[in-house]
Amino acid sequence: MSYWPSMILLDELDKRILQQLQLDATLTNHALAERVHASAPTCLRRVRRLMNEGVIARQVAILAPDKVGAGLTAIVEITLDQQATEKLIEFEQTVTTEAAVQQCYRVSPGPDFVLIIQVADMNAYHALAHRLFATQHNIRNVRSFFSVFRSKFETRISLS
Repeated sequence: MSYWPSMILLDELDKRILQQLQLDATLTNHALAERVHASAPTCLRRVRRLMNEGVIARQVAILAPDKVGAGLTAIVEITLDQQATEKLIEFEQTVTTEAAVQQCYRVSPGPDFVLIIQVADMNAYHALAHRLFATQHNIRNVRSFFSVFRSKFETRISLS
């Protein structure tokens, strides 16, 4: 099993399309074509190809956490007792079922995982931590950091 998926070669038009969609995925095909200086049929074909090849993973609305009652961000480091592949996968499967876990990264060196968690408040975090971490037998250490201010949040990937 490869951890590094094959990279898709992108030409300049693909990159212009992706840059515009990262800024505003609600653009109509016609508006997108105008912005990238291509015909509407060409643009539509390119977007479909980029979606079919998995370059565009999905299109979503990004919410403001504090406006929807999820104002506490926790960055959590997890170290497991046993790091066998099946134990790592087992942990990942457990946390991916939890909606409050926004991101889960296997990392090295240091802890085994870093999680980004978005919850309403400290009480919600304690409930989640008990449910996800305290009841798991293979967790050696949990280290949590709480965001007091977010100075940058970006979803765009540089295509230069």
